Amino acid sequence: MAKKPGERKLQILQVIAEMLQDPSGERITTAALAKKLDVSEAALYRHFASKAQMFEGLIEFIEESLFTVINQIAAAEEAGLKQAQMIVALVLGFAQKNRGLTRVLIGDALVFENERLQARINQLLDRVEASLKQSLRVAATQGALPSDHGFAAHANLLRCYALGRLHQFAKGGFKDDPLAQWPQQWPLLAG
Repeated sequence: MAKKPGERKLQILQVIAEMLQDPSGERITTAALAKKLDVSEAALYRHFASKAQMFEGLIEFIEESLFTVINQIAAAEEAGLKQAQMIVALVLGFAQKNRGLTRVLIGDALVFENERLQARINQLLDRVEASLKQSLRVAATQGALPSDHGFAAHANLLRCYALGRLHQFAKGGFKDDPLAQWPQQWPLLAG
């Protein structure tokens, strides 16, 4: 039994993330979650008001994990193109290490859930894209890209690339490493 406040809440989120790693992509139900935790469904609702709130907890974890590092990249790395490269690699590496959360990032786990959850993921991805766009603008000020470069289109391409790799990873039963061929693909994406 969890002893510290918040420990059971964290355990519930960890079990959901583990359940999302199932390559069959089964929908997470509170009954299945309660069974896996060996608690009643009512016990789940002592920690979360709804299943949507459980998924919000996962999204908050993803958001905090990604943007803590994205902010560190922006602060520590001067080269704009290198920043963009590191941000895309971060998203791919996050998925590689957090398979179940990959299904949340691509929206797969949210299909039958509250629509505000998908809106929240879209907002998170918009923020990643905005960070990429900013890095590309920095690259232009450094002469690595032309000043009239299509920053929005390029940032969107990088977002779509990352999501495509995550989608391939999840739909392939988590067999295809999202970072496979990354060193060869980045130069194609950078220009």
